[in-house]
Amino acid sequence: MAREPVRLGVVGNGWRAQFYLRLAAALPEQLSLVGVVTRRSEPGDELEARWGVPSYRSVGALVHARRPELVVSSVPWDANPEIVTALVAEGVAVVSETPPAPDREALRALWATVGGAGLVQVAEQYLLLPGHAARCEVVRRGTIGTPTSVQVSSTHGYHAVALMRGLLGAGFGPTTVSARSFTAPLVDPMVRDGWTDDLEPRAAATVLATVDFGATSGLYDFTDNQWHNQLRARRIVVRGSRGEIVDDDVISLVDARTILRRPITRWRSGYDLNLDGYDTEHLSLDGSVLWRNPFGGSRLSDEEIAISTLLVQAAAWVHGEGAGPYPLAEACQDHLVSLAIDEAVRTGETVVTSSEAWGR
Repeated sequence: MAREPVRLGVVGNGWRAQFYLRLAAALPEQLSLVGVVTRRSEPGDELEARWGVPSYRSVGALVHARRPELVVSSVPWDANPEIVTALVAEGVAVVSETPPAPDREALRALWATVGGAGLVQVAEQYLLLPGHAARCEVVRRGTIGTPTSVQVSSTHGYHAVALMRGLLGAGFGPTTVSARSFTAPLVDPMVRDGWTDDLEPRAAATVLATVDFGATSGLYDFTDNQWHNQLRARRIVVRGSRGEIVDDDVISLVDARTILRRPITRWRSGYDLNLDGYDTEHLSLDGSVLWRNPFGGSRLSDEEIAISTLLVQAAAWVHGEGAGPYPLAEACQDHLVSLAIDEAVRTGETVVTSSEAWGR
C-alpha cells in the first residue's frame, strides 16, 4: 500500500527557494506542499497566489497551523541556524540550505544545539547530478580500483569539497589545506540572469587549492562565475589505483596487459526522429547502466533532477524508509574544509583543520 505524501513546508522566497517549491509541486505522490514562510507579507501573498498554499510570517506559525513533517530552510547563511534550531525544537525534520551555518563557530554552535536530534539533512545536491552520480557508481564498482585523489574545476567552496569527499569516501579526520588566488583578464558573457553582451575582459580570480585528507587528496580549481561562464570548461578527474575517470572517459587496467579507455555515455530522447520529447534517460558504461533517470518524462534539467532526488530521498527518510540524502555532519565537515580554503587564500598560510564533534 502506497504511503501518504510527506507534508512539506518551505521557509524562504528567494531564487533557490523557488526550485524547491516548483519541484515539490511536481512530485505530488511523494510531497504535499502545505505552506511557506516569508518575513514579509508581500512575497508571501505572491507565493500564495502562485502555489495555492498559505503563507506565514514565522516558523512557529507554519508548524502549529499546518503540522509539516519536513521543512526546507532556504534562507541566507546567517539566518539559517536560527530557522533550523526553531524547527528542531518543534520536532520537525529539516532540509537545510547549504552551508548550514556561515563560519566555524556557528557550525560548532549549530551542531551542539541540534546535532544530536538526528532531524537535520542538508540540501547538497551535487553528488546527485546525473554525471556525478554515474561517476560515483563507477568508483563504487571498483572499476578504477581504490580512489586516491579528486580534481574539481566546476563549482565552488563546500560543493566542490562535497564532490571530493563523496567520491573519495573521505571521513572526518584532520585536513591540511594550501591555497593561492591568481587574477587574470576574462570576458564574462553570461551570468545567472542570462547574456551580458559585454565583450570587455574583466579581472577574474582563480583559486587553486590542495586538500590533504590523509590517505587521499583533492585539487580545487575555481574561477569567478565559473558556474555560468561557458568560456571555462568544467573538469573533474577521479584517480584510482587501477585507472582514472576524466570527465566522461574511464581509463582502467582490466588485466595484466590490457588498458581500456571508454566513455560514460548519456542516452537522451528527443533527437532526430525520436518524438518522445527531449529528456535524459540513462548514463551507461560498457553496456551497463550506471544511472537511470527516476523522473523520466518530466523534462527536467540535471540540476532539477538532483534537487528532486534529494527531496524524494528526504521524504523517504522522514517515513523511515531509507537513509537521509546528506546528513548535517557531512555538511559541517564540507564547509569546515571550504572555510579552510578561504583562510589559506586570505593568509597565504597552510591551514590545518582538526577533528570536530560532528565527526566523533
